[in-house]
Amino acid sequence: MKVAIVGAGIGGLSAAYDLLRAGCQVTVFEAADYVGGLSSGFKARDWDWSVERYYHHWFAGDRHVLGLIDELGWSDKVLFPRPFTAVYHEDDFYPLDSVLGVLRFPAFNLIDIARFGLVTLYLKLSPSWHALESHTADQWLRRWYGERVYSVIWRPLLEGKFGPHFREVNMAWFWARVKARTPRLGTFVGGFQAFADALAARVQTEGGEIRLRTPVEHIEPLPDGGLRIRHAGGQMDVDQCLVTTSPKMLADVAHSLPAEYLGQLLAMKSMGAVILILALKQRVSERGIYWHNLPKAAGFPFLALVEHTNFLSPEHFGGDHIVYCGDYLDPDHEYFKLSKEELQDRFLTALPRFNPRFSPDWVLESWLIRTPYAQPVPLLNHSRAIPELKTPIEGLWFASMSQVYPWDRGSNFAVEMARRATKAMLQDGNSA
Repeated sequence: MKVAIVGAGIGGLSAAYDLLRAGCQVTVFEAADYVGGLSSGFKARDWDWSVERYYHHWFAGDRHVLGLIDELGWSDKVLFPRPFTAVYHEDDFYPLDSVLGVLRFPAFNLIDIARFGLVTLYLKLSPSWHALESHTADQWLRRWYGERVYSVIWRPLLEGKFGPHFREVNMAWFWARVKARTPRLGTFVGGFQAFADALAARVQTEGGEIRLRTPVEHIEPLPDGGLRIRHAGGQMDVDQCLVTTSPKMLADVAHSLPAEYLGQLLAMKSMGAVILILALKQRVSERGIYWHNLPKAAGFPFLALVEHTNFLSPEHFGGDHIVYCGDYLDPDHEYFKLSKEELQDRFLTALPRFNPRFSPDWVLESWLIRTPYAQPVPLLNHSRAIPELKTPIEGLWFASMSQVYPWDRGSNFAVEMARRATKAMLQDGNSA
């Protein structure tokens, strides 16, 4: 079976690996000049490790991606440090990622502490999410955690993640977030780009072809079966095709899809991401905090400050201290139009709130990374709105992070979704 895969992210590469192992002929098309998708990274100057374009990590329970790594024989390259995260409250940062942190948090009284612990435990132990997707997270969290816990912790999280849509997000998404997360966070030796490059190399060793800088422009069914892939520089006829990019991209290239399926694709909301990455002379958080959750109401110009080198040693990055200033925003937000210099000027004004000694001359180098498709917005009863893996066009399949619901986007569920799609593709090909 001859297969095309659109997108060389972790999902697309995982699918290519499985299909090649099953004896298929596989070509992967990627518009960028690198593999890895949203998990990709870059190196600068004398760095030994790459820095991810969009901050990324694994959880200890991410069995799909960790299982793939084990199959590939690379488990010894996975690291699980224990970083510290903190929330902002009344001009200071407080760790809230342990029992002791919750007990010491000054915004909570004894009733708040009890509710926080019991409701979180209920969500952690609850085996099913289906009943929760008919409730908004805003309503459910406010009711069961109480007004104070909700307003101090959960509302800022929802507002930061989903902006003006935060009241529309369903509770199943929040359940999955609590269910999957672990205190220890995982990474790959050398950075996630090293993992993506190694996976791409294995795909090529197995006989697959990866075409970088080759965006797919059109996918059309052939009269006698199969699909024609038109791409920058030519075309290719295949038996099946798996698209692993955004719903909008699939809608743009597969014009023959029926109106109902196209409507499903185009109705799916998503937030974009804007990330300013800074290489600094000195660390920002002298208390060693990795992840700072920031309420928009407190006047911060971004959602989170993530000090990467409080998670991994600065030695991997030539002694530089790496900081992300990141935000999820609607794709029409002004941050997608401002220059790097304009955004940097805005963002740097907030850094003295983390460290009064901060000075703009600490900045050695900076990078602005943006994407209009970074965080799907799951609305009420979202499971009914998710497009099927098998599209109505025979041989055309779709597996994207918009379909991993109720789980949050990330490489773990990209692998799970891709492997589920390839299993179905193989079964469909064998029965044809």
